[in-house]
Amino acid sequence: MKAYVVNQWLKGPEDLTLSTNVPVPEPKEGELQIQVKAVGLNFFDTLMIQGRYQIKPPFPFIPGGEFAGIVLKSTVADFKAGDRVFGSAASFAEVITAPYRNVLPMPSSFTFEQAAGLYITYPTSYAGLVLRANLKAGEYCLIHAAAGGVGIAAVQIAKALGATVIATAGSKEKLEVAKKFGADFAINYRDENWTAQVKKVTNGHGADVVYDPVGLIEESTKCTAWNGRLLVIGFAKGQIEKLPLNRLLLKNISAVGLHWGAYTKNEPERIPEVWKALFDLFESGKLNPALYENIYSLATLPRGLEAINARESYAKVVARFDQHDSKI
Repeated sequence: MKAYVVNQWLKGPEDLTLSTNVPVPEPKEGELQIQVKAVGLNFFDTLMIQGRYQIKPPFPFIPGGEFAGIVLKSTVADFKAGDRVFGSAASFAEVITAPYRNVLPMPSSFTFEQAAGLYITYPTSYAGLVLRANLKAGEYCLIHAAAGGVGIAAVQIAKALGATVIATAGSKEKLEVAKKFGADFAINYRDENWTAQVKKVTNGHGADVVYDPVGLIEESTKCTAWNGRLLVIGFAKGQIEKLPLNRLLLKNISAVGLHWGAYTKNEPERIPEVWKALFDLFESGKLNPALYENIYSLATLPRGLEAINARESYAKVVARFDQHDSKI
């Protein structure tokens, strides 16, 4: 089969090479063998192949984190051959194996492309906004990088929860994307006075919740409301911030982090709770996965990662692994 196999740390996606004679993996007990139809691409995929991610798999390894596909073989009663599923596993390959606990049935109305980007982005945003930040209806929610994968998910979830959403992004085109998916206000965070703009659209109140996958927490304290909650999702800018704690003190601000992957070890009971809430929102139509206009293929997958790294993309970047009707 075809797969991307990493044998040493790479400079970037441009160094990924597609191998054509990789053995097809067989599922062990508790695993599924899955034909991959589409994969979701993430910023951390590049960090992984560079050896810069917190998880460093032994060589050789197949990168990738999200997928959607069809079960070929199952070793558990919960799934059978032919089931349409999505989940998380080393996914940049035509056929993969995955622990059944990392796999979920696809929402019935979704295409493989839509489902491929669900497993990490949507629970990350939901758990952050609900479990950690306790976002309430009527509050102002400031979402940075609102046109990105987790950002678009956060915009939709915040709107579904009844919040007023203030989206930031670095270009007019990305701000339009955020507004298309529900943002009430759109502000370019490259503007020198963007924090003043946030205060203006909130009538001086400020943001009750700040959702930040970029690294804009320190600046955001200038426009955070009394009793505001700062939600640390990631550091796409590449630098880990240092926060003046006196700013937290003066406004009663809370700063909390969200590591969705760690719930498996620390609070596994919250995982089904989050997914039930998300599936209810999927079925109601309140959440509709947003995809980047360029759908990549297995062969052009590295270009998708390059688009993410260059901040050229918006919404969720995916690669489709065949040319057939994605709904089959």
